[in-house]
Amino acid sequence: MSRGLFVTFEGGEGSGKSSVIKKLVEELSKDFPILLTREPGGTKISEDIRNIILNKANVDMDYKTEALLYCASRRQHLIEKVIPALEKDVTVISDRYLDSSLVYQGYARGIGIDDVLSINLFSIDECIPDFTFLFVVRPEVGLNRISSSANREVNRLDLEKLEFHKKVFDGYMLLAEKFKDRIIKIDAEKPFEEVYKCVKDILAKRLKDHYE
Repeated sequence: MSRGLFVTFEGGEGSGKSSVIKKLVEELSKDFPILLTREPGGTKISEDIRNIILNKANVDMDYKTEALLYCASRRQHLIEKVIPALEKDVTVISDRYLDSSLVYQGYARGIGIDDVLSINLFSIDECIPDFTFLFVVRPEVGLNRISSSANREVNRLDLEKLEFHKKVFDGYMLLAEKFKDRIIKIDAEKPFEEVYKCVKDILAKRLKDHYE
């Protein structure tokens, strides 16, 4: 039996990926079976863990605690939602996944990409995305978008200093080189419609190839 595609979206804060994902799913789900989800979160237990991680009051959270909480949320999300959908040949589109942990906790927090990867490999049972869209936006641009948007949730990570977000950017660039066969870089500083069309053209072709 065929297995659904596992597609993830990554990017720094304010990259605009969530808005693009929403429109993509609205459009492409008319022709293909698609499940939209997000990390951290996606299920009741995982969302509860998300609330702990991103709570602006939890500024004293230890970095390794943070990394482990992301792992716990990811594990529950996979077992309860992602893997069952993939096994039914449904394409799963996730707003963030493994790469976020490697970049935010592994690189930007300084825990180490390899160490964070090792604890994640334990939790994900080799469930690696088929491909990943990386929305590339300079930290200054992304943070400016956040400050000018009245509708966006402001979480604990948004409150980090610019230097942290620069490390996140650098970390993503490292991963894009390390996993160039999986990660598709998108210039997300372009106008929304241009970004959307670029991603839609790529994703629609891959979905068509998979299901036809």
